[in-house]
Amino acid sequence: MPAFRRASSKNEDDAYTEGVSQTKRQKGNSGRVIVPSPSMRVTRASMSLDGLLDLFQTGIESRTSDDPANDLEEASYFERFVGSVLPECLEVRCRVQDSDCRTDSFGTLLRPLSRYEVSAAIKYASAFGAAVLPSPAQAAILRKLQLHRERRRTDIQGLDFVNHNSLTSVPPQLPPQPPQSGIVDSLRSIRTTHYETSFLSRLCGHRPSTDSGLVAVDWETRSPWMELMTDVREHYSYAHPASSQSHEVLVPIRYVSLQPSHLQQVHELLARVFWDGINVSDLLQSSERCSVIAMYGKIVIGAALLSSPQETYITYLAVRAGWHNCQIATTMLYHLIMLNPHRDITLHVAANNPAMLLYNRFGFKAEEFITGFYEDYLDSQSRASMNAFRLRLRR
Repeated sequence: MPAFRRASSKNEDDAYTEGVSQTKRQKGNSGRVIVPSPSMRVTRASMSLDGLLDLFQTGIESRTSDDPANDLEEASYFERFVGSVLPECLEVRCRVQDSDCRTDSFGTLLRPLSRYEVSAAIKYASAFGAAVLPSPAQAAILRKLQLHRERRRTDIQGLDFVNHNSLTSVPPQLPPQPPQSGIVDSLRSIRTTHYETSFLSRLCGHRPSTDSGLVAVDWETRSPWMELMTDVREHYSYAHPASSQSHEVLVPIRYVSLQPSHLQQVHELLARVFWDGINVSDLLQSSERCSVIAMYGKIVIGAALLSSPQETYITYLAVRAGWHNCQIATTMLYHLIMLNPHRDITLHVAANNPAMLLYNRFGFKAEEFITGFYEDYLDSQSRASMNAFRLRLRR
């Protein structure tokens, strides 16, 4: 709210309850001098007509006491005068109230309290404060009103009303400053420290992994094949309660690079998913960046392979049956992309292959449609489309 400047006397708030200390001579409408009585109370509350009505009433009493024969004439004159002045006073008061009104964030129209309303609120709260314990919000509002009145009495200039959304003033909000380019570059240059070379490894100890080329370990994924094996084991235990039962050992899904021991299973998996005669043994020389193999125990359940570190062309992405819809292909593709940063990655995918949705989630975009791309690889009776899209992930 805007600041309210004080331009009245020091004791104007006391005028609500105190009488006029100095007797003044006034002239009535008839031209005669009016001497206010000692018990007369002149109120000067803004946004109130009580003072005006008291003044007219005092004038009538003074005039009628001097000449009782003119009672009816003076009363009718007063009513006519007030009737002509009152609409204009009410209109002026409404305009002043409208100019001081503000709208809060909820659309509610608010206006600051007048001096009369402030004194009336303090008087009311003081009269009933001993009987009813005020809430913290009511007590804070009462303290604000008392402080506001005391500042007016002591002629403190530049008093600002508090924000209508809070009980305390809010400091001005500074415009956001753009971060310095050097700070942003320093943050972007930070690289993650490997655990084996980190400070935490020196505190907790580090034991090198026995898995060669380990990329990631997943303990949470449960595939349909794993659930089926659990049901078979439980059914056998229920059917043969007398026989000794072996406890199920929880094994995570490990993502590793291609090893010579994986070649046979990888070739069998690619032959089931794609076609016979696939050989990826040449990737053993650069397997750390060009391959991600998903293992469950000693079983190969998925493979994602690049042609070479120079070309970064995805040749094969396959998952074993019974392990679909478990985010295994998504995880392999993610790690394969992260192993080859700052390089574009390309691939071909059949036009009716649902893997197109997976590649689109990673940002691959179609660049070319090739007719008959798989005619030399697929059987003529195959349900897979012979046409293919060429996709590219730009880095």
